[in-house]
Parts: sequence; C-alpha cells; structure tokens
Amino acid sequence: MSQPTIESILQEKRHFDPSPEFSANAHIKSLEQYQELYNRAKADPQAFWAELAEKELHWFKPWESVLDWENPPFAKWFTGGQTNISYNCLDRHLTTWRKNKAALIWEGEPGDSRTLTYAQLHREVCQFANVLKQLGIKKGDRVGIYMPMIPEAAIAMLACARIGAPHSVVFGGFSAEALRDRLIDGEAKLVVTADGGWRKDATVPLKEQVDKALSEGVPSVKDVLVVKRTGQQVHMEPGRDHWWHDLQQGVSGDCPAEPMDSEDLLFILYTSGSTGKPKGVVHTTAGYNLYTHITTKWIFDLQDTDVYWCTADVGWITGHSYIIYGPLSNGATTVMYEGAPRASNPGCFWDVIEKYGVTVFYTAPTAIRAFIKMGEHHPNKRNLSSLRLLGTVGEPINPEAWMWYHRIIGGERCPIVDTWWQTETGGIMITPLPGAIPTKPGSATLPFPGILAEVVDLDGNPAGDNEGGYLAIKHPWPGMMRTVYGDADRFRRTYWEHIAPKDGQYLYFAGDGARRDEDGYFWVMGRVDDVINVAGHRLGTMEIESALVSHPSVAEAAVVGKPDDLKGEEIVAFVTLEGNATASEELNKLLKQHVVSEIGAIARPGEIRFTEALPKTRSGKIMRRLLRSLAAGQEVAGDTSTLEDRSVLDKLREGA
Repeated sequence: MSQPTIESILQEKRHFDPSPEFSANAHIKSLEQYQELYNRAKADPQAFWAELAEKELHWFKPWESVLDWENPPFAKWFTGGQTNISYNCLDRHLTTWRKNKAALIWEGEPGDSRTLTYAQLHREVCQFANVLKQLGIKKGDRVGIYMPMIPEAAIAMLACARIGAPHSVVFGGFSAEALRDRLIDGEAKLVVTADGGWRKDATVPLKEQVDKALSEGVPSVKDVLVVKRTGQQVHMEPGRDHWWHDLQQGVSGDCPAEPMDSEDLLFILYTSGSTGKPKGVVHTTAGYNLYTHITTKWIFDLQDTDVYWCTADVGWITGHSYIIYGPLSNGATTVMYEGAPRASNPGCFWDVIEKYGVTVFYTAPTAIRAFIKMGEHHPNKRNLSSLRLLGTVGEPINPEAWMWYHRIIGGERCPIVDTWWQTETGGIMITPLPGAIPTKPGSATLPFPGILAEVVDLDGNPAGDNEGGYLAIKHPWPGMMRTVYGDADRFRRTYWEHIAPKDGQYLYFAGDGARRDEDGYFWVMGRVDDVINVAGHRLGTMEIESALVSHPSVAEAAVVGKPDDLKGEEIVAFVTLEGNATASEELNKLLKQHVVSEIGAIARPGEIRFTEALPKTRSGKIMRRLLRSLAAGQEVAGDTSTLEDRSVLDKLREGA
C-alpha cells in the first residue's frame, strides 16, 4: 500500500472568476491582458520597466541605464537618473485636481480623527523637513522613527525622503533594547517619537522606551523630537529633547525636494531572524518608488474614487509600501488607524470601514482568524457595502479563513488579492490582479508581471506540478533590497547562496517553500524551516494547520515538530477554539481524526494542546520557534523582543 500523499491544500477545487462588472473598470481587465504583460516583461524586462518608469514617475534627470547587473547579486536600477519619492507622492499632485483631495484620513483609537488633503500634507511635510534641516540633518544622515500610528509618522517619513535623510522606522511595540540595537546599527543622528500612543485601550510609553534605549549609550543620536499624543508626563532632556509642535511654529512650508540619485539610500528597515542580530534591509530610491507605485495601482486596482485602507503599522514594510509610498505616489486616499480590535470595541475595524466608506481593505490572515473567533455578529452589525476589493498579507491564508473573508466581509462580491512578498522584496511579488486572474482560496495565484518566480530544488531544477520545493526568483526587479546595511557578505549568504544552479545563475531565495499546481498557481506553504519530518515524510506545517482550521470548532492552529526517537519528529498542534467550542478529550480525538481524513494517517498529530492564544510577533506572525521549544520541553531561547504578549508564553509554559 502506498503512503498517503500530503496535498490537502492542493485538493482545493473552488475557484472564483472576477465579475464582468469589476473587470470592465479594472486597470488590467482580462487574463489575456495579464498574460500579454507577463510575456512582454519576461521577454525584455528592461524595456518593460523603463516604459513604466517613464510613464508613471516624475524625474529630475532621466536615467542612463535601466539595470546594472554586472556585479550580482548587487543590482542597480535606473542609474544616472534623479528623482524624489516625496515629490512623486506629493508635489506632482498639486498641479492637478488632487491638490484638495484627501490624501490621508487618520482615526485614533480614542475616536479622534484628522484628514489631510494633498496640499495640507505637502505643507506639513515641508515644514518638518525644514525643522530637520534646522537641527543639522543633511542628505545621508539617518533618522530613527519610533512612533504610534499617527499622521506625524507619515509626515516624518516623507520629510526625511524629501531632504535625502534615510529613515529607519522601528515598530512602536519594540522594546528599548531592540530600539537601541537598531539605532546603533543604523547610526541614527536623530530620533522622532511621541510621548506615547494608544493600543488596545492602553497607552504605550514610547518616550520612556526611547529614554531607556539612549541611557545605555547611542553615541550617534544628538536630538529627539517628541509629538504630544497621549498627554502623559515624560522626561525631556535639556538640549537633546524637543517638542515637535514647538519647533514647527513659524517654520516655512516651502522646502524643495532634493533631487536624489536613483540608487541613493531611501530607508533601512530591520527584520529579525530567529537568531543573530537583526538584518538592516536596504532599499533605495527610484526602483522602490516605481515598484510600490505600479503594484499598488494594478493589484489594488486603485481608482480616483477609492478610499483605501491597509491595517498594517508603518513600522513594517507593509506600512512603508502600502500605507505611505505606494498609495500616495498614485494620488490615492489612504487611511491610517491607530488602534486594534480590543475589549472595549472588538468591531472597531468595521466601524472605520462604515464611517469612511472604505472601498479597498488590506489586512492579515492572523487578523481574519481573530475576527472569525470574535464572531460574525460584529461585522454583520455594520454596513460594509462600500467594500469592492479585499486583500491579505503577511503569511499564507487557510482556505476556510479565505472563504469566511469572502462571505462575511466581502458579501461574496469582492475579489480577494492574496499577496506573497517580504520586507526584502520591497513590494508584492505573487498575487491575483483582481480584474484578470481567477482566484483559488489559499493560493497567491500568479507572479506579478516582471517577476520570474519558480519552485525549484536546491540545484535550481524546476519542480514538477504539485511537487514541493523552494520559492525562488530568477531575475532582478526594481523593488528588491540592495544589501544588508553594513554587511554585504551576510546579504550574499542569506539570500543568494542557498540554491546553487549548475549554470551559475543567481537565484533569490528568502526561506519560503511552495508548490505550483497544474494551472501554474503558486501555493506558498510557509517557511522551509516550518517543515516536519515524520518517518521520512516531509509535511508542511501550513497543510496540517489548514486541515485543523477547516474544522468548525477551530479558530486558529499552529503546528510544530518535536524530537521523537522512533519517527524522527512528532507533530504537536497548538489550537485555539471558536467562541462556543470547549476543550475536551473527545474534541482532541475528533481533531486528530479530522486531520487524518483531510490529509492521511501520516499527518495525525501526536499531541494537541488547547490554548486561549498563540504567541505572536507584534506584526501578527505566530512565533513557531517558541512553540517548538515548548513542545520539546526546552527553555525558550533567542530573541523574544518581537513577542507582542509575553503572558501568552507564560500561560503555555504553565500548561506544559
């Protein structure tokens, strides 16, 4: 008898065509148009990107060459050209009717709000850019930003880009130690922060964390700018600390954008590995601007009437690319929300959609699974009829969570763009184009035009249909990271040396496994280190998690392996239940059998642990590394600075 095959997600047969009404008004209207764009980009990538760069962006000076790939893996795009991303996001809209259009709609967690038109946002950005100049910040100086989700965070980023001072945004939930490490590595000269911010009915003491970070020594930092947000008492160090609004008084709202060379440093954004110091991902000016601009335009099908909301934080790449730079470069109305679903208002996201008539909504599978657990009654009590397009980001989405999103939030009328990309890629790489590409629940579908994605083995050989392998990119793209800040060797080792084709070609690989089905659709299976080897059979954790979540009692699941003398590894599942379900030995047995029915006996969990919550990073990703340690009965080691709620880990330890 042959062993059962592990292909539960690939047995997903449901598919959804774009509606004729949606396609008729979309930027990319048909599968044929997508295929024509994809083929053209594949045949001549440089001509494809050059045409878009000329058409979509403003240039102070045209480029001399489109792509320099003479020293792989170090790419240069649009060399010799000069542009400015702040100019492309603001100034060029001021000569059109968009001057008085809402650029940024902001809603604070306590219910305060603010709307800035393009003209108003431009003025505030110019004022703050002049403040930075008065404090001695020059082109090339790094600025640390450690902020809540308030308009000043966007203003600070755009002001830095305007004068050529690369920013390094650190998520406002990181610890003082994590902040200090990033400020030191990036050699920040100035820090922009706030007295605090609101999150889940509580204030977050941001200035206090900055003080703690600097007290241990960050010699490069000379000044700290502080926004009054919560009104909490904070220490202000004489000579070093300044109130934002004091320095803005009487400052000119005119600050010409600095012409930036295409490859000038735009920002450093730190992404942490499971071990070792965080990696400073380097993005430069022109290629990143073009890539975030065109992916935003085509993937979210942005129209001038849209109110677009990405629920990420600006401390992550999603916030950089798809709250600030991509939408504003397109002249869109982008929403920023300070808060999160919380005890006092579990349905706050739906309130924001109803209040502002949000049309495009982009959030994470983790959030969707949390919404499922809270219950349908929250969205059902709000009017979500303004929505026309939904998106997901951050990790693969379980088919059942996709279907809930489709039915309950989208009313079965909104296309869903399930997007795969990373901090390192700068923008979305694999995704449906909503007017053109039929979707399948759980699949990111097809590569964006200009992205040559493959599923390969370690020698770079293509995998067959429905065979697992490593997700790799074959050709440079404009939004790609340029290096790891201060560590070019680490960049080469981490991303370019895992897969070694015999022809010597460079393949980009950043750790995800995938399969491609008979229609060419990509199914991202999660990190390759999230693979369990049971009796010689490699099982993707995503597959087993999807099987568990497809049971009506399960809200969320995380699967890890623990060492086993007989089988090599045993499957341990950590499961949170739907609101009405209760943990029991009977349900434990039922769920194990459910996995067997969905996948096969080889995938039966050896152990299921019921838990109220799973340990997650502050960006919402499950920290499986911690769960592996707990499952194996080991002490949790390594960096836990990204852990959002330490009490979750403590409770899991107690129940071990």
